[in-house]
Amino acid sequence: MSRALLVLLSFLLVATVRADVDLANISLPPGFSIEIHAEVPNARSLALGNNGVVFVSNRRADSIYAIDPGSGGNNRVFEIDDDLRMPNGIAYYQGDLYVAENSRVIVYRGIDNKLNNPPEPEVLNIDLPSRSHHGWRYLGFGPDDHLYISIGVPCNVCDRPGFGRIDRMRPDGSEREIWAKGIRNSVGFTWHTDTGELWFTDNGRDMLGDDLPPDELNHAPTKGLHFGFPYCHGGEILDARFGVGKNCDDYVGPAKKLGAHVASLGIKFYTGAMFPEEYQGRILIAEHGSWNRSKKAGYRISMLRLKDGQPVSYEVFAEGWLQGQRAAGRPVDLLVISDGSLLVSDDASGVVYRISYEEPQ
Repeated sequence: MSRALLVLLSFLLVATVRADVDLANISLPPGFSIEIHAEVPNARSLALGNNGVVFVSNRRADSIYAIDPGSGGNNRVFEIDDDLRMPNGIAYYQGDLYVAENSRVIVYRGIDNKLNNPPEPEVLNIDLPSRSHHGWRYLGFGPDDHLYISIGVPCNVCDRPGFGRIDRMRPDGSEREIWAKGIRNSVGFTWHTDTGELWFTDNGRDMLGDDLPPDELNHAPTKGLHFGFPYCHGGEILDARFGVGKNCDDYVGPAKKLGAHVASLGIKFYTGAMFPEEYQGRILIAEHGSWNRSKKAGYRISMLRLKDGQPVSYEVFAEGWLQGQRAAGRPVDLLVISDGSLLVSDDASGVVYRISYEEPQ
């Protein structure tokens, strides 16, 4: 069977997947609305390519996809590749699609005109650990034209060399260095559009109860900063085992403490022209939702305002994926597209949403 036919069959399969979330339950500020942009199995990380194409990864499945807006708003979904291992991280750079599997990074060169006949991927010479616990990578290109990749720790809480960090390198994998360390598991980072500085989310450790420790929003303007894990959690909680003899003041605390166990993942500064002016520069975070609280938390999109470069608020922007104690969906990643609307991936319902704004009449 030809690859083109396999791609067509996979497209037809994707087209039959239906979401089970009721959009009427999603609460947004006045003037905002939400719709299903496309249906993609286990939709996780998002990356914007040329001509409005959006690339989508997954974690529990083994494929990566492209959403092509086509004409007349009829989005088409293509499967770029399958038989991959935890292809969570995804990034687009100068016509090429970068995908981080668990233990390697692959590149699809010149992907723009090859959605229906993708090239064989090139494997970059990047040594990554193969442990599966927290082994789903996040990937992104900074304004410095360097590739950044997260390496979560292979445990709930432990001190393991080579883990718990965000690395930076050139697009070919050379000149690799540690940008930030002391990180439990970051599955979302972005850069401030004015300063070019890195901001990232980090998931706090488990088994300290419902309300400890907080997830973290962190700010890494320079390389080499240590954010405390596993010695200190949330900037002020010494770990009972690994914190012995340590001092939280020796590490960089969170720019903002987030909800405990909300599983803060994707993060973006809003930079579009569609939302009201007051939304410019606000931070939006996808909270995937807890698995280990007596009452679930998260399952929403939170929003933070900055003042003088520091977060001064933490509020809800969109919620309703949690109905009582039933999770109807789980937001994962965020992407501002060219028309200024916001895309949100949901790996539980297998969809990508589009949130837009229209001035109330």
